[in-house]
Amino acid sequence: MSAGGTIIGFDYGTRRTGVAVGQRLTGTARPLTTLDMPNGHPDWTAIDRLIQDWAPTGAVVGRPTRMDGSVTPLTSVAEAFAADLGRRYDLPVDLIDERLTSREAETELRQQRVAGNRGRIRKQDVDQTAAAVLLRDWLAQPPLADTDRSA
Repeated sequence: MSAGGTIIGFDYGTRRTGVAVGQRLTGTARPLTTLDMPNGHPDWTAIDRLIQDWAPTGAVVGRPTRMDGSVTPLTSVAEAFAADLGRRYDLPVDLIDERLTSREAETELRQQRVAGNRGRIRKQDVDQTAAAVLLRDWLAQPPLADTDRSA
């Protein structure tokens, strides 16, 4: 992927998909939204709007695996989503290990709540925050590793 620009991140799920945006230049990412997955399928109309609004130079999709690194039933579904995303929008798409991103997202959100910066934590909040966590993790990796992460 190019050295600069906006990157969009997806924490893919069959019920909901968290979305985050980030900047390669600053290495920052923030939660954006959570998309419902009608009948377990991507809401391409909503994704079309996000791609149009944010004009990303690339995308990152979380690749679900078990704690030992082995694949899950959702692994191939997330990989197929990443491939579809790349083809549909002519974007480079990288996959990144998403183990523990939801747990890290829940911890971040609880800390914000304890600090008085937010109210109740909903599942949608966790999904989009998990997308921001995996996108930050990806942004923190050395650029040379990009070739090993492509979908």
